[in-house]
Amino acid sequence: QVQLEESGGGLVQAGGSLRLSCAVSGRTDTTRPMGWFRQAPGKEREFVAAISRNGGGAYYLDSVKGRFTISRDNAKNTVYLQMNSLKSEDTAVYYCAASRLPIPTMRPGDFGSWGQGTQVTVSS
Repeated sequence: QVQLEESGGGLVQAGGSLRLSCAVSGRTDTTRPMGWFRQAPGKEREFVAAISRNGGGAYYLDSVKGRFTISRDNAKNTVYLQMNSLKSEDTAVYYCAASRLPIPTMRPGDFGSWGQGTQVTVSS
C-alpha cells in the first residue's frame, strides 16, 4: 500500500499557472503508473493526466493538452502536474492516484491508492 499527499493547490487568476506535487510514501519498491484526476462541485471525478512508470509515456484529457504537463521524479518519489494557461473550468479538487495496473489508463477504477486532494480555484 502506498500513501499519497498532494500539495500546491490554491487560488490563481485565469491565465496563470500552478504546479501540483504528489509525494508518494509507503511501499515505493514497486514503481507504478500515476495519474491526476479532478472533481468539480456537482460533477463526477474525471481523468486529467497519467504517466507511465518510467515517465516515458504521458496521456492527457483533451481539454488540458498543451496546457498541463505531468512528470515524475522516481528518485524523489514525487509526481507533478504543471498547469499553465489556467481557465475557470479547471477549478476543482485535484487528486493524485497510483495505478493497480502496469500501464497507465484513464479509468478511476484502475487506480487503487488516492490522496486527499488539493483545491485549485481559478478566478476569471
